[in-house]
Amino acid sequence: MSNRTPNKLLAPRSARSGRTNYELYSWLFMRISGVVLVFLVLGHLFIMNILDGGVQRINFAFVAGRWSSPFWQVWDLLQLWLAMIHGGNGLRTIINDYAERDNTRVILKSLLYISVVFILLLGTLVIFTFDPNIG
Repeated sequence: MSNRTPNKLLAPRSARSGRTNYELYSWLFMRISGVVLVFLVLGHLFIMNILDGGVQRINFAFVAGRWSSPFWQVWDLLQLWLAMIHGGNGLRTIINDYAERDNTRVILKSLLYISVVFILLLGTLVIFTFDPNIG
């Protein structure tokens, strides 16, 4: 006989001790944004390539006419924001999985966050301040 005590099952934790559900929400966002992006992008491609006469029609005047409508501004803004955040979240997951050193992970994620925010701000600025009278 050994002097060890028998294994006891521990009671489930009732408190999460400071942990958050960030990864769960991130996972849910990826699924929901992916489905919404499929409809936005396929709708965009269908409208631009089939209904509006193909890509040969796209020029400055075409974009100016399109962005004069709040509907198309919101459509393009949703595509931009969802695609950038969806892609940034995917790259964040890849960095977390493959960057072995903490310093490397911090640097890569910092560069990722800065570039995502920069592109979101610049793209939003372009969509809402586009001046069709320049051309």
